[in-house]
Amino acid sequence: MNVPRIMVVDDNLVVRSGLISLLEASGFEVVGEAGDGRTALDLAAEVEPDLVLLDVQMPLMDGVTAVKTLSATTRVIMLTYTDDDRVIREAIGNGATGYLVHGTFSADELAAAVRGAISGVHSLSQAAVSALVGGLGGSTGQEADPPAPPPAPEAGARAANRPFDAPDTDRYGLSAREAEVMQLIVQGHSNGEIAGRLFLAEKTVKNHVNRIYAKLGVTSRASAIACWLGTAGSEGR
Repeated sequence: MNVPRIMVVDDNLVVRSGLISLLEASGFEVVGEAGDGRTALDLAAEVEPDLVLLDVQMPLMDGVTAVKTLSATTRVIMLTYTDDDRVIREAIGNGATGYLVHGTFSADELAAAVRGAISGVHSLSQAAVSALVGGLGGSTGQEADPPAPPPAPEAGARAANRPFDAPDTDRYGLSAREAEVMQLIVQGHSNGEIAGRLFLAEKTVKNHVNRIYAKLGVTSRASAIACWLGTAGSEGR
C-alpha cells in the first residue's frame, strides 16, 4: 500500500514542525514544507503531494488565495487558527477539501481527517460546518431567500445559479423525502428533531439519513453538508 505523501504549509515554524512530527508518527510521508503560499505553489508542482495542509494567514500569498491553484492538482485541508465565517466559506468555495481549526481535534482525529480527505471525505471542524450553514441565511428566525451555494468544480454555471431551496436532487438521486431530510440536516437539526418536524419515527429518519449518505458518497453529517452545498472537490483528484 502506498504511503500518503503530505505537504505542510504554515508560516509558524513551531506549528509546522509539530505537524510534521505528528504526521510522520501516524505513518505519513512528509514530502515538503513551506512558510508562505507562493512557495507552496512552486513546491507542490515539484513534489506532487497527495494532500496539502495549508494555513490561512501567511506572508507573500495567503492560504485562501493559494488553495485556488493547489486544489486543481491535489486535495487541500485548511489547518488554521482562523474561524472567521467569511474566510471559511471562501476557502471551501476556492476548492479546499476540508477546514480544521487548531484546538478542535486530536492527533488521531487529524490523521483520520488526512486519510479521509485523500479518499474523498470532507473534514470540517464544527466552526466550518456552522459557517457553511450560516451562509445560507441569517439566524433571526425569519424566512429569507438564502444565497446560492458555491458551485462544485464539476457543476458548472448551472449549479452556481441554483438556489438552496431548489437543490439538484436529480444529480444525487435523492427522493423528495430524502431531500427534505437533507435540508433539515443542513439547518443543523438532529434525527430526533427531524422526526418531530416531519412526523416520522426516528428510526425512519435514520434510514433516510443512511440512504442519503450512500447516495452522496459520504460517511458523516459534515461531509453530507459540504457535498449538498456544492463545496465538494471534483472526483478523481
